[in-house]
Amino acid sequence: MASQVEVDPQETREWLEALDAVVASDGPQRAQFLLERVIGHAQLTGATPAPAGNTPYLNTIPPQDEPPHPVDEALERRVRSIVRWNAIATILNANKTSSELGGHIASYQSAAVLYETGFNHFWHAPSDKHGGDLVYMQGHSSPGVYARAFLEGRIPEEQMRNFRTEAYKTGLSSYPHPWLMPDFWQFPTVSMGLGPLMAIYQARYMKYLQGRGLAETAGRKVWAFLGDGETDEPESLGAISMAGREKLDNLIFVINCNLQRLDGPVRGNGKIIQELETNFRGNGWNVIKTIWGSRWDPLLANDHEGHLLARMNEALDGDYQTYKSRNGAYVREHFFGTKPELRAMVKDYSDDQIWALNRGGLDQRKVYSAYKAATEHHGQPTVILAKTIKGYGMGAAGEGQNITHQQKKMNEEALLSFRDRFELEITDEQVRNLDFYKPPKGSPEAEFIREQREKLGGSLPARRRKAESLPTPELTAFQSQLDGTGDREVSTTMSFVRILSTLLRDKQLGKRIVPIVPDESRTFGMEGLFRQLGIFSQLGQLYTPEDRDQLMFYREDKHGQVLQEGINEAGAMSSWIAAGTSYSNHGTATIPFYIYYSMFGFQRVGDLAWAAGDSRTRGFLLGGTAGRTTLNGEGLQHEDGHSHLLSATIPNCVSYDPTYGYELAVIIREGLRRMMEEQEDVFYYLTLMNENYQHPAIPEGAEEGILRGLYKLRPAAEGEAQLQLLGSGVILREVLEAQTLLADDFGVAADVWSVPSFTELARDGQEVERWNTFHPGEEAKTSWVEQQLGEAAGPVVASTDYMRAFADQIRPYVKQPFRVLGTDGFGRSDYRKTLRSFFEVDRHHVVLAALTELVKLGKIDASAPKTAIESYQIDPERPAPWKV
Repeated sequence: MASQVEVDPQETREWLEALDAVVASDGPQRAQFLLERVIGHAQLTGATPAPAGNTPYLNTIPPQDEPPHPVDEALERRVRSIVRWNAIATILNANKTSSELGGHIASYQSAAVLYETGFNHFWHAPSDKHGGDLVYMQGHSSPGVYARAFLEGRIPEEQMRNFRTEAYKTGLSSYPHPWLMPDFWQFPTVSMGLGPLMAIYQARYMKYLQGRGLAETAGRKVWAFLGDGETDEPESLGAISMAGREKLDNLIFVINCNLQRLDGPVRGNGKIIQELETNFRGNGWNVIKTIWGSRWDPLLANDHEGHLLARMNEALDGDYQTYKSRNGAYVREHFFGTKPELRAMVKDYSDDQIWALNRGGLDQRKVYSAYKAATEHHGQPTVILAKTIKGYGMGAAGEGQNITHQQKKMNEEALLSFRDRFELEITDEQVRNLDFYKPPKGSPEAEFIREQREKLGGSLPARRRKAESLPTPELTAFQSQLDGTGDREVSTTMSFVRILSTLLRDKQLGKRIVPIVPDESRTFGMEGLFRQLGIFSQLGQLYTPEDRDQLMFYREDKHGQVLQEGINEAGAMSSWIAAGTSYSNHGTATIPFYIYYSMFGFQRVGDLAWAAGDSRTRGFLLGGTAGRTTLNGEGLQHEDGHSHLLSATIPNCVSYDPTYGYELAVIIREGLRRMMEEQEDVFYYLTLMNENYQHPAIPEGAEEGILRGLYKLRPAAEGEAQLQLLGSGVILREVLEAQTLLADDFGVAADVWSVPSFTELARDGQEVERWNTFHPGEEAKTSWVEQQLGEAAGPVVASTDYMRAFADQIRPYVKQPFRVLGTDGFGRSDYRKTLRSFFEVDRHHVVLAALTELVKLGKIDASAPKTAIESYQIDPERPAPWKV
């Protein structure tokens, strides 16, 4: 907001007094109405209105509207000071030997009031009376959360001393990681930006559960903590418009505005709080600014001419950071010293009193008021913009300094100063020894902690590992897929839709299925679900859709089952995570199926996929139009030849590239059994294709091989096989054609193997290899690859629609000579047949590779490869596809 010169103080005072009179007689709502009318009229006269969404640099809640603080403030401060000390001791103990383990002191010290106010007064644990609130803690503040849990008796001192030492000990993870601490942390949040994004979709999913009658979520809140620097991550603010549009009044953001990023100011030349206010208010949020602490209240109350407010508005964040890295005399000169009126306001204040003027996010009264207002607000999500100081309490060791975030140590002088500043009852020796401190049982501090959490239902964070087990349908439920398609040609995408339809009709599982699509339902043939199930919307459908007279019209419904997320893979993935962790967060297991363009899955939202693994998410990811050559017309940006390599990086992601409907049915059924019946913490990634072809019936006894990743699909037609051909996905069909060409053109017999999962085969091989290494002298185990290919005759040739590295994962376990073909390089547009030739994975290149390997072994005439090159018109001089 641009500052203007005051030309008539008397007139300004009269306007303000008139407004005060309206508030006194008719209340703030009448004053708000009049202001809106004045602003509208000002625009008609040509006066430029104030910037939309901005209010003065003041607290949103004035002192007279603050509720009384509900507990002994001095006692609460003593407890908070103890938590502060134990948070510091956690990090410094870990770094006694060296700074190798690291840790972050400053983040929690700036946010301690924000967290402790929640723990003491607002955050409900799951109980008979309340379903529990969900709190997305900011990752760098984890030491403070551990320190609080230590005081509650949840974490023993020995474990506190094992911060960041987890490999062979019961330690504490560096940040919130449910995978590493499955009974404690609920949400992984340290990959900045993901916590806020996931929190928004978690809040919406709670509305979904309520709307569909699956769980009672009314009265529960989702709290998300983030830093002001974190809001520069696109994911942090990327979905705030959805939260406003969906009126998610169960969502509260708390942004710790300590004005510092990791290396320096967030907005040194601006004001991050004002910027964020505009963004959130413009997106329909309730904004509560908590900027100034209680010690500023008398000064602001006496600021009749607005000089202090004007100075607050004009000072930049870079200035405010500098003030808090200096002292009271510096603040007197550089903040108050710019005008005689300001100097006069503090003429009776000592430098120490000026230095003690506190910030709102460090004032428990102000924070309590903001939290209470947020929890009582209806119809909008709320964001609390709380101004703090990074490294508060660290003094010369880093308070308000650019180097603060990286501080992992504090010297003895700084620690003793910290002890004195927060009036901690610990001796000099205890300070030097970095002893943890716990108030004696029965002390006022210990009783305060116990009583406050008892009122709120117990301790947080706490994670539920299991929910009720859901039964798995028999494989015969998918008989139409097991029987094949006969003469009909369908895609595996359509096979999946039919399997999904079967599950949706299941009396026990059907209501738990959550179909998620990012605005591509028609691409995947799923538009029939619009009318059948409805698209979830809290508002229902307030309009008549233009296709209302069609069979599969677009239907939004308050009880809808489909989550249609728009062109928004990150949002859809966040919904999938919320649904896939519902068993833990809500005690209600749901089964999400998220289908998307394969190329826009792991490549675009890989960080969220990793967070899903950390979160112990259970569900199915379906990469549609997968493979480098199956989506023939879309070109480089759409053609996926590497998603299986990316999925393989996530340890608990089970990946398959099925070719036929029966493979898909067997895999999905097994996934349901493992995740919903056995409650294993895994999730499945399945690639689907949009290419139509005939699907055979399931071969007898193929189930185990399908699940383990390899089975013999078609033996050599005549005679004993001279080589083994492997394929997956759409290229398996090219491999089958190569088998015929080898027999007809060259008299070479080959077996064909379907490989639904090279990734699972590789993991099995690694497991066996490790066991054999660790058990010398015992009978060696053999991998599934070795069991199946074992003594099979001749070399092995594998071809897939993915990069060579995909199939090459199993090379250590193939004892025969092994040749791999793959689609390395950028995709491009053309016919499928042409693309497969271009990437050298088609039937002709499979034949050429097989003949070449046989020649090496002296099994056939050396002229055979040249004959194949000439017969199939392969250009031997063309550049490699990955160089084009």
